[in-house]
Amino acid sequence: MEVRDGPLQSGENTWTRAGLKVQVWVGSVTTFAIVPRFPVGMALSFSANHKEYEKNPYDEDRNPTGIIQMGLAENQLSFDLLESWLAENPDASGFKRNGESIFRELALFQDYHGLPAFKKALAQFMEEIRGNKVTFDSNKLVLTAGATSANETLMFCLADRGDAFLLPTPYYPGFDRDLKWRTRVEIVPIQCKSSNNFQITENALEEAYQLARKQNLRVKGVLVTNPSNPLGTTLSRQELNLLVSFITAKGIHLISDEIYSGTVFNSPSFVSVMEVLFERNLTNTEVWNRVHIVYSLSKDLGLPGFRVGAIYSNDNMVVAAATKMSSFGLVSSQTQYLLSAMLSDKKFTKNYIHENQRRLKKRHAMLVRGLEEAGISCLQSNAGLFCWVNMRHLLSSTSFQAEMELWKKIVYEVGLNISPGSSCHCTEPGWFRVCFANMSEETLNLAMRRIKAFVVSRTTTKSPNSPSHHHNSNKINPARKSLIKWVFRLSSRDRENER
Repeated sequence: MEVRDGPLQSGENTWTRAGLKVQVWVGSVTTFAIVPRFPVGMALSFSANHKEYEKNPYDEDRNPTGIIQMGLAENQLSFDLLESWLAENPDASGFKRNGESIFRELALFQDYHGLPAFKKALAQFMEEIRGNKVTFDSNKLVLTAGATSANETLMFCLADRGDAFLLPTPYYPGFDRDLKWRTRVEIVPIQCKSSNNFQITENALEEAYQLARKQNLRVKGVLVTNPSNPLGTTLSRQELNLLVSFITAKGIHLISDEIYSGTVFNSPSFVSVMEVLFERNLTNTEVWNRVHIVYSLSKDLGLPGFRVGAIYSNDNMVVAAATKMSSFGLVSSQTQYLLSAMLSDKKFTKNYIHENQRRLKKRHAMLVRGLEEAGISCLQSNAGLFCWVNMRHLLSSTSFQAEMELWKKIVYEVGLNISPGSSCHCTEPGWFRVCFANMSEETLNLAMRRIKAFVVSRTTTKSPNSPSHHHNSNKINPARKSLIKWVFRLSSRDRENER
């Protein structure tokens, strides 16, 4: 934020700097508040719908007609495995070593580098998820308070204010906040399309690079999520090789956000960018030092509340700078001690990875099958906690306004909180991200009955292109409203039979 000297001009109370709207209130004391400027779709999907969900959350017993949360990428499918391990290992959760309390040791000051035992266990867990095809040096790991902190820290380390990173669309909407707010780094989209299942192409990369140049932005790198959020797909070897060749030719960085690497439940299997570097014999080269990995335990282990993230880099300067910056977002020693014990238990980690992926595969199949029965298709995916859902046939017109109208109906009338594609900067209206791993099977089945009833009700109304449809587009169709209420009542009455 830039603070100007001198009084405000008459009537002046706001101005804009570097993508932030600054509001000023002048009284006995002048105060400043920085209000982030969201893209329209993001503001709606990350603010308005979440508020509506909080006002009316679904509860099987207390509020069976409430809004079901399907916009939260949270993994709640394997908590029982974690809880069983904790019950069997009371020393870890009780902060003991060989039966003796080490609470005082953990509570006192710790080095910013993190506990060596935890960093070693985390590095080995990352290797295990990647099929032990690559190795990670724990000395090159920088611990951060989640992946959010890791991504922002890398922006500070690699770019200056006004520099740009290229991101393939659609991408996680939170990047507009994580990468830009404080760093003032710009994002330039790599436009990917449904015609090739949103894969990254050489032309798309070059077009994004040239667009940035035309905007007088210096491109410092490319950031990808692998597996992709929101697509739920892994990057192919062809795409990874393309990216490595691209950053080599341009002399820029590559950040691979691999926080969903352990959620791959179907073929093709996960390929880390580190594996590609090894295959191309690029170790100890300039390119080797310009590739960085972001990881966390929020998705693979289902522990977002623990705030455990990491940066892995082969560049010693990046590691040194990121380590210093990590002092602003450390992982507690107690958390590190507990997780080092858990991740060092190889029998547990092997079983957890396998069982968690099996459960994700089963739950993903349930969602896809339920949507198919409602006449809705998904992008074929093999990873993640969500599906990229195609509802273009339900739009009243091919526009983002029609997408938002459909999204509002799904939130307010159907009672499903999902994310519109426009919030992910998708260039094609009608795509939505739908999460499936943060609820019970019963709740997911209820959500599928609701969406099926909604689609059926739309087919009984007049054609979307008819004038009367557009005239009444903002009104709730009585037949649709009655049908949805009937589904809600039916689902509440039959819950016991479903079990």
